Amino acid sequence: MCQYSSVDGFANDWHLAHLGSRAQGGAGLVTLEAAAVLPEGRISPADLGVWKDEHIPNLRRIAEFLHSQGARAGMQLAHAGRKASTASPFETRPVLVTPAEGGWQPLAPSAIAFAPDYAVPAELNLAGIQAVVEGFRQAARRVLEAGFDFVEIHAAHGYLLHEFLSPLANLRTDAYGGSFENRVRIVLEVVDAVRREWPERLPLFVRISATDWADGGWNIDESVQLARRLRENGVDLVDASSGGMVHDAKVPVAPGYQVGFASRIRREAGIATAAVGLITEPEQANAIIAEGEADFVFLARAMLRDPYWPVHAAAALGEAASWPKQYLRAAVQGATARLPIGPQALTARA
Repeated sequence: MCQYSSVDGFANDWHLAHLGSRAQGGAGLVTLEAAAVLPEGRISPADLGVWKDEHIPNLRRIAEFLHSQGARAGMQLAHAGRKASTASPFETRPVLVTPAEGGWQPLAPSAIAFAPDYAVPAELNLAGIQAVVEGFRQAARRVLEAGFDFVEIHAAHGYLLHEFLSPLANLRTDAYGGSFENRVRIVLEVVDAVRREWPERLPLFVRISATDWADGGWNIDESVQLARRLRENGVDLVDASSGGMVHDAKVPVAPGYQVGFASRIRREAGIATAAVGLITEPEQANAIIAEGEADFVFLARAMLRDPYWPVHAAAALGEAASWPKQYLRAAVQGATARLPIGPQALTARA
C-alpha cells in the first residue's frame, strides 16, 4: 500500500517502522509499496522510488530488518503511466500536480486521460518504450543489490503496463497496439529485462488486473493467455487483482470477490497465483489455500488495520503463533487470559 511519504523517492524511517511492524507481526512475505522505476513513473511527488543507485542503502536497511524478524522482503516495481503527477491523498487540492507545481508530463501508450481531472498523457514513442523497459531492468538490479528476496512487476490497476494491455487505454497501431500479441509485448519485454538481472533462484511475481470491469476492456480470458506467456518467460507467480483502468467501472465488490480470478489462472495457465481483495478473516484466508484456489493470500488493508494479523490469525485457527521475543511475555499472558490456544503454542523468534 502506497505510503506517500518519500522525498525524491527515498525510503525513510516511516517505511522502516511501517514495514518492520508487519514482519514483527508474523508476515511471511513483506512487499514494499509500488516503487517508481523512473521519476516520471511516480503516482505522486511523494512516491517511493528505485530509479537511482542512491536509493539502495535505505532500502537495504529495510530488507535487513525484515530478515531479522524472519520475513522475506519484496519490492514492487511500477510506472504510473497516465495516472502520474497527481497529488497525494493527504492533500486537500486538485488531483493534478502541474509542472509549475513540481509535477511533470505523464506518459502513456496513447494520449487518453484517465479521468477529466487528470492530465492528458503524452504518447510514448519507441525510444520512450525502450527507456521504460530499461528502467525496470535497472530497478531490478538495484533491488537485488539491496538484498531483497523477490520482486513483483506491477502491471495492474490502470498503471502504465496495464494501460498497454487494455484496448481502453491503448489505441496504438504499431507493434505495441491492436492485437493481443502486440498489447502484451511491453509486459513480456519488461519481464525478460528484469529476468536478465534477477537470478533464477529468486522468485519473480507479476501483478495484473484480471479484468477491467468494463466493456471492451482487458478481461479474464486474456489474463489466462498472458499468464501462460508469463510462465514461459520465467515468471513464478501471478498476483491476480482487478480494475483500475477506467474511473467509472462498476466493480461488484464483496468479500473475496477476486479469488475466482486467481483460481482460474492457476488452473488454466498452470502457474502459481496469489489471491487478493477483501480477504479479512483468518478462516476465509485459510480456506482459499486449503481448497486450492490460490497458492498465496496477499493482504493489504487488513494488515494496515492490524499489523499483527498473522499471529492473531494463527491463534484464531489454533495454530502456533510466533511472536518477537521482546513481546513473548505479553503474548503468553494474553493467551492465558483470552486466546483459544494455550501459552505452550506461543514461540519466540530472534
